[in-house]
Amino acid sequence: MGTEWINGFPQSNMDKRPRKRPRLTWDMPPVPPSKVLPAIYCGQEYVTGAVSSYAYSSLYYKGMPRNGSPPWRNDDKDGHYVFAIGETLNRRYRILNKMGEGTFGQVLECLDYETKELVAIKIVRSIHKYREAAMIEIDVLQRLAKHDVGGRRCVQIRNWFDYRNHICIVFEKLGPSLYDFLRKNSYRSFPIDLVREFGRQLLESVAFMHDLRLIHTDLKPENILLVSSDYVKVPDYKFLARPTKDGTYFKNLPKCSAIKLIDFGSTTFEHQDHSYVVSTRHYRAPEVILGLGWNYPCDLWSVGCILVELCSVN
Repeated sequence: MGTEWINGFPQSNMDKRPRKRPRLTWDMPPVPPSKVLPAIYCGQEYVTGAVSSYAYSSLYYKGMPRNGSPPWRNDDKDGHYVFAIGETLNRRYRILNKMGEGTFGQVLECLDYETKELVAIKIVRSIHKYREAAMIEIDVLQRLAKHDVGGRRCVQIRNWFDYRNHICIVFEKLGPSLYDFLRKNSYRSFPIDLVREFGRQLLESVAFMHDLRLIHTDLKPENILLVSSDYVKVPDYKFLARPTKDGTYFKNLPKCSAIKLIDFGSTTFEHQDHSYVVSTRHYRAPEVILGLGWNYPCDLWSVGCILVELCSVN
C-alpha cells in the first residue's frame, strides 16, 4: 500500500514533493491497437497481449548468450534481487535497464525473446508479505485483463513466474507516469483540454474497476502512465518574457493523451475488510482520514485531487 510501481518514488519522499504542480499536455488520438499475439501462459491462466512497435535488433545482442542463466547471488539486505545488465531471467527475458524501485521491489526493462517486444518486469522482494501481495495483484491483473477488451484502461499483464524466490510480473512497456512527465518538464502548465481528456479516461477506468467490485485505493499521478513516451516541444508563451531557471522558452507536450492505470498492489475487493488506512496522503479521502470507513468514493476523491493538481500551477 502506498508504493510506486514504475518510477520508484518511496513513501518517505512523498511529503517533500511540491504540493502544487502545473497542468498537463496536448490531446491527440490514442495509438491504434496493434495485432494480437497468441495467448501467453501466465502461470495459472492465459492472457493475450499486443505486439509492441519496438523492433528487435539481433546485431545489438550479437555475441550474448540468449538462454544463459546468471550466477546465483544472495539478495541484498532488503530482499531485493541483485541483477546485472545483460543477464537473462527465466531463460526468456534479457535485462536491459532498471526503470524504477519502490518498497515492493524493482522494475526492469527487458527484452522478451519469444515475442521480440520490450516489457517491464516487476521483481518483488523475497519477503513473505510482499510475495503474498504480489499474488493478490496477479489475481487482480488477470481479472482486469479478462474484462478489459483491447487493454485500453489498465496496464496489461503478459506473464508471471517465480524466480529464485522472487515473484516476477511481466507487463507491457508503457511511457512515463504523469508525475514523471511533469517533473521532467519543470512542472510547467498544460492545456486544460488535455486535463479534461485525462479526467474522462480516469473516470472510465475507475468505473470499469468498480463494476468489477474492485477499489484501486492508491490513485495518484505516479500510478497513471502515458501509453507513449513520444512528445513534442512547443513555445511556452508564459515564459517568453521571463525564461525559466534553465533558460528555455519551450515546454514538452505528449503526442498522445492515452493513459492507463498501474500498481494494483493495494487494490481491494468490495467485500474485503476496509478498516485500514488507504491512499497516499495527498489524495486521501476525508472519510479515510477521519476513520469513518471507506468504499468506492475514496477513488473518486483521489481522481478529483489529481485533476485539481494537474490544473494547478507552481
